[in-house]
Amino acid sequence: MPSAAAPAAARRARTAVGILFFTNGALFANLLPRYPEIKADLDLGNAAFGAAVAAFPLGALIVGLSAGHLIRRFRSSRVAVAGTLLTAVGILAAGTASSWAVLAAAFFLAGAMDSLTDVAQNSHGLRVQRLYGRSIINSFHAVWSLGAVTGGVVGAAAAEAGVPLLLHLAVSAVVFGAAALAAARWLLAGPEPDGAGGTDSADGPAATASASAKTANSLQIPGAAARYGILLALVAIAASGAIVEDAGSSWLAIYLAGSLGASAFMAGLGFISLQGMQFVGRLLGDRMVDRFGQRAVARAGGMLVLVGTGAALAFPSVLGTVAGFGLAGFGVATLIPAAMHAADELPGFRPGAGLTIVGWLLRVGFLASPPVVGAIADASSLRVGLLFVPAAGLLVLVFARVLATRAARNEPGNVEVAVSGR
Repeated sequence: MPSAAAPAAARRARTAVGILFFTNGALFANLLPRYPEIKADLDLGNAAFGAAVAAFPLGALIVGLSAGHLIRRFRSSRVAVAGTLLTAVGILAAGTASSWAVLAAAFFLAGAMDSLTDVAQNSHGLRVQRLYGRSIINSFHAVWSLGAVTGGVVGAAAAEAGVPLLLHLAVSAVVFGAAALAAARWLLAGPEPDGAGGTDSADGPAATASASAKTANSLQIPGAAARYGILLALVAIAASGAIVEDAGSSWLAIYLAGSLGASAFMAGLGFISLQGMQFVGRLLGDRMVDRFGQRAVARAGGMLVLVGTGAALAFPSVLGTVAGFGLAGFGVATLIPAAMHAADELPGFRPGAGLTIVGWLLRVGFLASPPVVGAIADASSLRVGLLFVPAAGLLVLVFARVLATRAARNEPGNVEVAVSGR
């Protein structure tokens, strides 16, 4: 269904969800170019800093499983907006922390609230997608990447200009928090879909058709072992994307500035390159998936991660690292959206349960990566620690087989049809 034919409420909601994704990406990215400054001010080693950063995904893991219940209780729209505001508070506290303990506690709060925002905005985005009757979820993640690039540029420019952290992050929190509040009035009204053929109060014929197709696919429910096996494979795919993203956010600026001697702005440019190419990949993602299928796109992405970051680490230079991690950003562009979409449509789970489980467990990648990379960096070098990233590309190549192929979508009785819901 073309965008112009979608109900007016759906078009407004799509804009509002895009604003939420943008603010979610921009808020945290503002802080990343200032990691070297925070690490130096608190006199932290790589392992200690990595452990503090790991409090972000730890908070997400502890709180994230409540997202499905909160969404059913309070609606995805309200959870997403409230989570955005509280995430901004946590990031502001992290940027102005006076000790390791305060830094870790602030990251814990930001991560917990970010996990709720993440699931809620994806849930609402998939709700809007059902109104459109075609894939638009990658476009939301493209807007997230655009927000991350914007935040990264602002943060890098603020670091280069020596803008005080408190002033920088306070302005960021106010601007992006106000944007999320303004978007709230355009989000879809009414309770969440019940998953049993019920639709939103704003739904039109496209949503009714989508609900009917989902009900038909639900007849092909795989056994419990197969269902959870598929879910774990989807978690592995999403976590691999998370590892690549975390390397770009937690360590790339430190690696460029410390190991390769880059300036403050060039150190921030590594993250900007990764997120910028991820943005391009997500802009093209819906069309690539529709044409080639999720499996082929994911495998190509895994290969880009393996080759791009592998070459950057094998032949270290500032420009080579920026370019290699840019390729990795393009490679992981569709991984997390594909895993979330497949999990949300996987039969045999309550509404929002599959999405919540994948959204929760992918945080394991964010949790494990910072302290492991930091420990390896202290024992050897950060360059060796970052070998985690090309390894994540290999994981994608192994597990991409659970994603749908283009040809498999219309084959009755195929497990991939049940997974993709298309």
